[in-house]
Amino acid sequence: MHYPFWFVPGLTSPMLIAVIAVLHIFVSLYAVGGGIFLARETAFAYRTNNREYLDYLHGHAWFFILVTVVYGAITGVGIWWTIGLASPLPTEMLIHTFVFAWAMEYVFFILEIVSAFIFYYAWGRLTPRVHTQIGWIYAVSAWMSLVLITGITAFMLNPGNWQQNFWRAFFNPQFLPQTLARTGAALLLTTLYVYLHASLRARPQALRDLIAQRSTLPAMIGGGLIILGGLGWLLALPPSARLALAGAAALNVLMVLIFFCTAVVLAMFYLGPYRHPAWLSPGAAILLFLIGLAVTGAGEFVREAVRKPFVIYGEVYSHNVYRGELPSLQREGFLNGGVWTRRYIARTVPALMTSTGQIDATRIPALPLDQQLEVGHTLFNYHCASCHAPSGYSGMKELLPGWTGEMIGSLIVNLDRFHYLMPPWSGTPEEAGALRRYLETLAPPTPMTNKNGSP
Repeated sequence: MHYPFWFVPGLTSPMLIAVIAVLHIFVSLYAVGGGIFLARETAFAYRTNNREYLDYLHGHAWFFILVTVVYGAITGVGIWWTIGLASPLPTEMLIHTFVFAWAMEYVFFILEIVSAFIFYYAWGRLTPRVHTQIGWIYAVSAWMSLVLITGITAFMLNPGNWQQNFWRAFFNPQFLPQTLARTGAALLLTTLYVYLHASLRARPQALRDLIAQRSTLPAMIGGGLIILGGLGWLLALPPSARLALAGAAALNVLMVLIFFCTAVVLAMFYLGPYRHPAWLSPGAAILLFLIGLAVTGAGEFVREAVRKPFVIYGEVYSHNVYRGELPSLQREGFLNGGVWTRRYIARTVPALMTSTGQIDATRIPALPLDQQLEVGHTLFNYHCASCHAPSGYSGMKELLPGWTGEMIGSLIVNLDRFHYLMPPWSGTPEEAGALRRYLETLAPPTPMTNKNGSP
């Protein structure tokens, strides 16, 4: 309401955020775990004077920087760009609440970039001790970035008793479980990246076996952290998130698959590369890698989905409205709540404007039908389109076949009662009528309706 609406046809803007964020998390977790892998294994190779392993790690470091620094940086900027457009009010709140945390994260990010380039480009020019120390500086910096960002994103799911206090906000009930789970995911997913790279690049077989065996134990530890953190995540869910998880069959299926697939992958780690390193092959590495990406993506989807109807639990609703604003919006009008909506209505439907520059929603029923539809379309864009498209992903044309005007009208004024994942209706009865008329234009007849309109 405090910012202009950003329209993404067919997909919706929050789903575009989700796509970019999941593509980013696939690499950002590797940026953390891969730093630990390179620091640990470089120290081991120096200690055992294994020149063949050092040569491999040098090549892996090039692959690591290319994927994490180049691709990771692009998708990271993409996340900021999309959340700033699609969810500006929650983004504003997170920036204001966590200014100190963001500042610390940028310091660690700079340390990551500098140490990563020194680690790779000064390879062979530094003493083994200094080279290893540079690797650990990167690893610690990357993990600290994970910790800081996790504290902020975990706050969105359960702020706890924060009372405008930074430290209470950061160390929220979800902080420790999500930090454990994401650290575990970083270790496990990194091993899958290592398997994939080593199966294609490591020669001879003895070197590949060494890499497989040494990289498997951290992955098994990571799997344990994922399970432990996941259970803590479940216990620390706020009431609406518990209800969302319990009431959505798809989320329950995904939760079972996440824990089941994690357990299966752990068993495959132990029976395969850990006990029998020669088992690692390109085919097996690709299969495990794809399973790992699927589980990671499913986990991110569930974590985001259970926040509804909020973007920041208890504070900001999914349609970019502060919880405390609801009474005034329901009394004075939803469209009156934003500068951009008032300016747009003043240009397109001037008959609704008063001499003081406010929108008089009581005039809506007297408008011509085309102007009522324009008002309804504007209401849809600002109140509904954060989750629904007119047609496409979660599209109204796909959700409303056969709905009558009376059914749609009842749905609008009882959104949160109809489904607890939706925010309450935040406007006046007259605005609800305009939205109803617009949605009626989107609602197709049920497929079982005859040509004459009868069932």
